[in-house]
Amino acid sequence: MTGVVDAALPADFPSLLTPRLEIRGFRAGDAEAFSAYRSDPDVARYQGWTAPYPLASAQRFIEALADRDPWTPGEWFQVAIAPREGGVLIGDCGMRPDAADPRIVEIGFSLAREHQGRGLATEAICRLLAYFFDERGVHRVVAGCDVRNTRSAALLERVGMRREAHFVESEWFKGEWTSEYRYALLCREWVRP
Repeated sequence: MTGVVDAALPADFPSLLTPRLEIRGFRAGDAEAFSAYRSDPDVARYQGWTAPYPLASAQRFIEALADRDPWTPGEWFQVAIAPREGGVLIGDCGMRPDAADPRIVEIGFSLAREHQGRGLATEAICRLLAYFFDERGVHRVVAGCDVRNTRSAALLERVGMRREAHFVESEWFKGEWTSEYRYALLCREWVRP
């Protein structure tokens, strides 16, 4: 990494503000909080990583983001969710432009357990949708979630996403067959808050 150690990474991802949050590139100083909430089995349950999530892994993950373009087709990129008035990282959002057409973007999200249930993830996702549709010219945003993850499904529906599919026992995940809901939202359907 170059520059100031705790500067947001990468420089080409903007700082997006909401009334309570800042969505930004990760900073080196985010590693401890990132490791902590990814190590929570309840947070990791429906995610692609397993708990515990070591601090060294968090540091390597954040360092790798510094050299990545957030808009690389087919590759996931994570952005940090932090309190707007400063403070410790509370979660992150993932984005992956489609490999065949980067005007289609898949999203995902994680929030530390102690910050769930207060509308913060909804606030962050709404701001990201506005950024994608209004500033980046994205045509379609998609997301998936395990059918047992009722809180994530409710959030996706709350922000206006439409459930388009229910895949039954479609993926072997963490030692069991799991079912998934798939959601989507078109730019023309986006209702700005």
